[in-house]
Amino acid sequence: MKQILIAGLITLTLSVDNALAQSRDDWPSPIPNEYFGQVLFDRLEYNRTDEQQNIGVWDMQAWYGGDYHRLVFKSEGENTQNDGMPTDLERAELLYGYLVSSFWSIQFGVGTTGELSSDADMENYAVFSYQGLAPYWFEMENSLRINEDGDMQFINETEYDWQLSQVSYLQPRLEVVANLTDSEKYDRQSGLSNIRIGLRYRHEIVREVAPYVGVYYSKALGNTADALKAEGKSTSETGVVLGARIWF
Repeated sequence: MKQILIAGLITLTLSVDNALAQSRDDWPSPIPNEYFGQVLFDRLEYNRTDEQQNIGVWDMQAWYGGDYHRLVFKSEGENTQNDGMPTDLERAELLYGYLVSSFWSIQFGVGTTGELSSDADMENYAVFSYQGLAPYWFEMENSLRINEDGDMQFINETEYDWQLSQVSYLQPRLEVVANLTDSEKYDRQSGLSNIRIGLRYRHEIVREVAPYVGVYYSKALGNTADALKAEGKSTSETGVVLGARIWF
């Protein structure tokens, strides 16, 4: 009886192995690595300040790649209308990004900032960034800039989307700038330099297009504020904004 049972088990095992070997020939190949991308204008807006200035602002990010490796381009700047001054490029950065966890990526590359004019002395720098979702779904970007003279600057941007309905959001936004070193060439003083707080309400017409309205308050701090006061300039600014968040 035992011999018959053992022989039956051996026969069944061989039959299963043969069936699996035959089925493997029909299995599809593994899913190949796919590459995709996105262009996001998080802020494309028109500002009206408390000093009656009209300012056009853009803040965009584009990327292309796979789940772990990506090429990232970031650009941000503003232009004050009818002041006779060129557009101020706050940053243009080309970065390599690598996903280090489910919600965070490290990025490093090069960037430039300055006035977009033919005789402008642009500031070029290396940049290291840590970007992703903090606990409770706060979107954060932490960047360290080091220019060709060794001057260092740290910038933190934090946003939170409070969903009011399926298509409407209230978004608080905070930006903090700290100069880790003095820079005589670019007229920067060490210490906390500037803080900017904003609040925007946006409504999605479609997922890719969401107009918004909002307000903001910006304040110079520390040595930067002291330098502005010495020059007789204002150290704070408030304004209203009208714009759209667009991606494709």
